[in-house]
Amino acid sequence: MEGQTHLPASTVVKNNKRWIVGSIIFLIAAAIGLFLVKWHPYFYKVIKSATEHSIGSSIVSGDKASAPEPSWTAAWNYSVVYFKSIWQAFVVAIILSSLVQVLVPTDWIHRLIGKTTYGSTLIAGFSALPGMMCTCCAAPLVVGLRKQQSTVAAAVAFWFGNTALNPAVLIFMFFILGWKFTLLRLLFGIVLVFGVSYMAGRFSKETADPKPIVEKAKTAQDAKGNFLIRWLKSIGAIALATIPAYLISVFALGAFRAWLFPMVGDQLTGGILAIIAFAIAGTLFVIPTAAEIPIIQTFMSFGLGAGPAAALAITLPVISLPSALMVRRALSWRVLVFLGALVSLLGIIAGLIGTILIG
Repeated sequence: MEGQTHLPASTVVKNNKRWIVGSIIFLIAAAIGLFLVKWHPYFYKVIKSATEHSIGSSIVSGDKASAPEPSWTAAWNYSVVYFKSIWQAFVVAIILSSLVQVLVPTDWIHRLIGKTTYGSTLIAGFSALPGMMCTCCAAPLVVGLRKQQSTVAAAVAFWFGNTALNPAVLIFMFFILGWKFTLLRLLFGIVLVFGVSYMAGRFSKETADPKPIVEKAKTAQDAKGNFLIRWLKSIGAIALATIPAYLISVFALGAFRAWLFPMVGDQLTGGILAIIAFAIAGTLFVIPTAAEIPIIQTFMSFGLGAGPAAALAITLPVISLPSALMVRRALSWRVLVFLGALVSLLGIIAGLIGTILIG
């Protein structure tokens, strides 16, 4: 085929062996990293949630009905608590995102999650479940997958699969908030991961067959030199693309979180306006993994209704302004606005159902 590079058979065999070894190394690195920062700690957190019916205090307001007034102190305090909670998972995410670009061949990614068929969405969504990352920690991996020519739908399915269908969070939620919240989260999580993500792919109008692009990327990948240099360059590129906007936006949201989450009391317990307000706030705000549970638990202890609480249960973990900024070069602003709007809408619908189901 014109424009396609044909490599000698010996070189192809050598490259295939290198990619097989590289892919095994990537899987081992992923297993070790996730065990240290997710699987092992969450085992003990499951026990805590089952025995104490709590996994900590609200990161938004502590044990109070509202967050502190906007200030530099509020921004700093939130940022410190937030980054202490997520930094280890974020480091693992940066490492895995860089490794997937230098150890896993582009055409392998294309075969699995690089086609616009629904199968790519399913594979990406299910492959995200062991990760159990928060939306911002999953973002570098979304960037890495897109650089390796995954489809938009698959990248979003992986992104939302980490958050909306996190198995550990579903267990925490069952023990702390009850089966009704858990069922609502599970059902809407399935819609988000396997429905909204596929819709986003359609909405993006991406090319049905990016094979020529994949071939070009694979040729360039094969031609690269020293592994360590390629890896360090990949880490640097991902860090530069994600970290600055991440730091600034988390700091800003931490400062003004009182505006997003006003005091819960006699004037704000339920109703459609409260559901809409909390659905939008949950879509924009950024939290560590599972932090939505103590946030909801605290707000409900001060009288927040089941409707707004259900809206938070769906929207808080899935997407945020910082995570959107982090993936802005991997997913267009058009797609990100589409995703944010649908997450908010589903949060509102969940809130209305929660008002009836949970009461």
